[in-house]
Amino acid sequence: MAKLSIFHLACCIAAASAQAQAPAPVTPMPGQVLVSGTVPDEASKAAMLARVRELYGAERVVDQVAIGNVMLPPNWNAYVQKLINPNLKLISKGQLKVDGNNVSVRGEVANEAQRQQIASDIAASLNPTYIVKNGLRVSAAEQNLLDDALARRIIEFESGQAVIRPSGLQILDEMAAALQKVKGKKVEVIGHTDNTGLRESNLALSLARAEAVRTYLGMKAIDPAMITVSGQGPDRPVADNATADGRARNRRIEFRVAD
Repeated sequence: MAKLSIFHLACCIAAASAQAQAPAPVTPMPGQVLVSGTVPDEASKAAMLARVRELYGAERVVDQVAIGNVMLPPNWNAYVQKLINPNLKLISKGQLKVDGNNVSVRGEVANEAQRQQIASDIAASLNPTYIVKNGLRVSAAEQNLLDDALARRIIEFESGQAVIRPSGLQILDEMAAALQKVKGKKVEVIGHTDNTGLRESNLALSLARAEAVRTYLGMKAIDPAMITVSGQGPDRPVADNATADGRARNRRIEFRVAD
């Protein structure tokens, strides 16, 4: 029986069966849509990939779908087409799974209204033989607070150094105010670099920059014990390192509220 799964951030769509051998699994990069598993024919595969590419953009989709001897419920392809809809882009850190006639959706959405609407829309697009399990949850208010404060801006450093530029200090002043409102939880400051130079050097630089952020926030009355730091170097890009703009976006600091 075919299966479908969709993950966001590292997004994945899978149609899989134990009856056929799918390609070796790959770990999607942040922002990618991994389509994996097994379907019975090329037409099913092409239709699924076309729908995913239409929704997320062809450049983000990684094809890992195999063709094998699997069975599909009646009109399964048509229902999959309905399920891959723009509402899925409202879900983060999540998964939509179709296992035969069983459908489950999990992940984070912005509010309770979205949580109920997405599950309702999924159920309305299927016939009564399908069972829908809603595992969506409303995302943490604290994380939304930090994301809003950062507002997709880049905290800039001097080239090749862990020295925060004045524009970055202004952003951190705003982050300090937001962190004052995060009570009783730890926050991880994560440093990232582009892929220019040696990976080992970039890992050390990303950690040093995260440490520099923690030090500055400590000067703004943020308890250092509240902040943990890590350096991911070039390992988690959010843009294409082949362009100057992409490299600039990859040189970033993230703030993540610990679960």
